[in-house]
Amino acid sequence: MDLTKKLTHLSLCAGYGGIDLGLQRAIKSIRTICFVEIEAYAIANLVKKIEEGLLDLAPIYTDVKTLPWEIFNQKVDILSGGFPCQPFSAAGRRKADRDPRHLWPYIRRGIEICRPAIIFLENVEGIFSAKLKGDSWADAEGTPILLHILRELERLGYRAEAGIFSAAEVGAPHQRKRAFIMGVRSSISEESKNYVTRLIKQSKKNDDIWPASRGISQYPYEPPRVTMGHTNGKRQFSRGKHKLLSEEAKIKTANRSKRADSLTFELSSKAKPKMGRDANGATHRMGYDELQKSYFNRTDELRLLGNGVIPATAEKAFKTLWRELDNPVS
Repeated sequence: MDLTKKLTHLSLCAGYGGIDLGLQRAIKSIRTICFVEIEAYAIANLVKKIEEGLLDLAPIYTDVKTLPWEIFNQKVDILSGGFPCQPFSAAGRRKADRDPRHLWPYIRRGIEICRPAIIFLENVEGIFSAKLKGDSWADAEGTPILLHILRELERLGYRAEAGIFSAAEVGAPHQRKRAFIMGVRSSISEESKNYVTRLIKQSKKNDDIWPASRGISQYPYEPPRVTMGHTNGKRQFSRGKHKLLSEEAKIKTANRSKRADSLTFELSSKAKPKMGRDANGATHRMGYDELQKSYFNRTDELRLLGNGVIPATAEKAFKTLWRELDNPVS
């Protein structure tokens, strides 16, 4: 680990970059050198974030299975990845290591080759209860998948820890529980550990993570609110501040509100909501035929959001697990 430069980061199964954004929040100085993502829509989203300066400028590789790990040997400080959850999710058939989407063996091989100092992985809560179904592993059939991964990390020379963290813990109005796994290479120097701890302590504390509630002033980072006004005609909200309306404006506001109450909102195929819009929108009114046209509705977006990691949750998980491994409870 070069203590004179930013920590280098390799992002596997990057999705929309939730873990990457979480690491940027948790560590003051980090630089992503490569993203790995196979989904076309997710790749397009990553490119958009890179162009907007939200993520580091880095190449995007498409397949963990064929990634040339050798070029990253001794060049990666942190390896992260939200590897596929379908083999372990309660919503699926839970084939675990018999599922073709089980990518842990490929990630394990990559860890063995490139030897990152820190490993930070994410999956669904079901990984705690899913069990090995094969007999070709160092652990016996029936061993919990999570325990197997922790043991494999230890066999590779890492101290490992895991925990469940939820979005509700960081202020979100939903649970979205996720399992996070951290491994720290046993041979990492005390100087390097202290350096990482110092970077974490220097990172900015992020408080205003979620948009301000209705009726209170907006945070500076929020876009202007668009409201239909109130039928009482006295006041309406504008950018979080009260604004008096003229008599003419009161009448127009009341009429707009009445029309909004009497008409059923129809979402046309061209009115594609932006990424991150409230999921309580009008998408539930879309017909079966429309849902098959992924370029004209939110199917890809909802899939990406459903699989994604909340950055604030990743931040909390990283800091908590690092603290536990750096100062283990005796």
